[in-house]
Amino acid sequence: MEKKNFTVSVYTENNIGLLSRIAAIFLKRHINIESITASKSEVNEVMRFIIVVNVTEEKVIKIVGQIEKQIEVIKAFYHTDEELIYQETALYKIRSADFVEDLNIQDFIKETNARIVTVTPQFFVIEKTGKRQETENLYEKLKPYGLMQFVRSGTIAVSKNEMQISEILEKFNTNTVS
Repeated sequence: MEKKNFTVSVYTENNIGLLSRIAAIFLKRHINIESITASKSEVNEVMRFIIVVNVTEEKVIKIVGQIEKQIEVIKAFYHTDEELIYQETALYKIRSADFVEDLNIQDFIKETNARIVTVTPQFFVIEKTGKRQETENLYEKLKPYGLMQFVRSGTIAVSKNEMQISEILEKFNTNTVS
């Protein structure tokens, strides 16, 4: 089986220490987490972790099974990139002097659909939302111009197909309130 990117979505109760236990599942299998994002989900009091890994399908199936054994985990799913709509956001801080002196920077910011979010006499902050390759391409273009700081979010994703998770989460929410 070939390795490829899988996105694991984990719906959980909001408990302290759960992220460490989930990360340990990957650590035990010597699997590097490419990206991780945590946020509230569409159901009140339920968190969603989005974890991107590059493994075989056989391994991701085992990982999802182990994650679901955690008491606080309500449900875990895995998807391929083709099954998802996904994005990342990146911020780039560059020196104002470098930006103002070279009008090419302004051109490729416009071409990449990035936007300037902050301007000071010392620096500009540029934001780019898109797929990882798009944020990487802008990084490579800005790097020669005095990139002062760079940060990228983890992947955020929703499935293209309907997931029955809302019904599962609503049942969970009803049971925990009762």
